[in-house]
Amino acid sequence: MSKITEEEIKKILPVKGPSFEEVKDYLEKYSGEYIVIKCGGSVLVNQDLFNNFINDISILNKLGFIPIIVHGGGKRISTKLNESGIKSNFVDGLRVTDEKSINIVEEVLNTFNEEITDALKNNNCNSQGITNKKNNILRVEQENKNLGFVGTPKEIDQSIIDKIVKEKKVPVIAPLGLDKNNQVFNINADTAAGTIAKKLNARRLIIMSDIEGVLDDNKNLINEINTHKIDELIKNETIFGGMIPKIKNCLDVASNGVRGVVIIDGRKKHSILFELLSKKGSGTLIRK
Repeated sequence: MSKITEEEIKKILPVKGPSFEEVKDYLEKYSGEYIVIKCGGSVLVNQDLFNNFINDISILNKLGFIPIIVHGGGKRISTKLNESGIKSNFVDGLRVTDEKSINIVEEVLNTFNEEITDALKNNNCNSQGITNKKNNILRVEQENKNLGFVGTPKEIDQSIIDKIVKEKKVPVIAPLGLDKNNQVFNINADTAAGTIAKKLNARRLIIMSDIEGVLDDNKNLINEINTHKIDELIKNETIFGGMIPKIKNCLDVASNGVRGVVIIDGRKKHSILFELLSKKGSGTLIRK
C-alpha cells in the first residue's frame, strides 16, 4: 500500500463514517490483502443505497485497499423474468434456470456489471468488468440437471484479477461462468464470491445483504459465531430457510484460508467502512 498522508486520508473519509483515529490503525492491517465484497439485494435496486455502496468502494480504493466486487442481481432478474412471463422456481435457494431464462439472466447481469463499473469510474475510481463475455475467469460444471443452467465453479483464472489489481483498478465480477463447451451458466453470487475469496486467499469476505446479520431468538444481532454456534442455531431454527446455505457457504470459506467472513447490512450507511475500519464492526463475523 503506497504511503498516504494524514491530510489525504482526512479528505477521503466521509463525515459520518469511521474517524481518522480509528482508520489509521487499519491501514497497515489490510496492506496488500484482497477484500472480496459480494453485493446484492436492495443495494442493487435502491439508487441511494447503490450510490452509497459505490462511494464506499471508491473510498477503499483511494485509501489503497484492494476491494474485489462480486455482484448479484436476483431482484432485477426476477422482475425481468416476470415481464417475459417466465415464473421463477427455486430449489434450496437456487434459481432453476432453463434455456429461455439463462439468456435473460446473462443480459441482466452483464448490464449490471457495466452499470457498476461506470458508476465507479464516475466516482473517480478506475474499475474493470469481468463477465462471461470479457475477461471470463470462471470455469464451471453443471450443478445439477434439475436446476438447468446453474453452474458450480471449478476453476478460477486468478491472473486476470491480479492484472486488474496491479493497475489499481477495482475488479467487478458477474456471477456467470462457462463450461468446457463455452456454454454460459448462472452461478449463485454467494457461491461465486466464496470460491473467489478462497482462491485469492482473501483477508476478508464481506456479504452485503438486506438483514443486519445473524439474529438470536430475541432478534438481537449476534456479533460473532463459529461452527458450534451455527449448528446450534440451525438446530433450534433460529437460522432457517435460505439463510442455511448462505451461512454454510460462509463457514466453508472461513474454514478454507479466509480469515474473516462477515454478513453485513447493505441498507446501513457506510456499513463496509465500519466493518473494515472501526472496532465496532457491523454485522456478524463468521469464524470456523
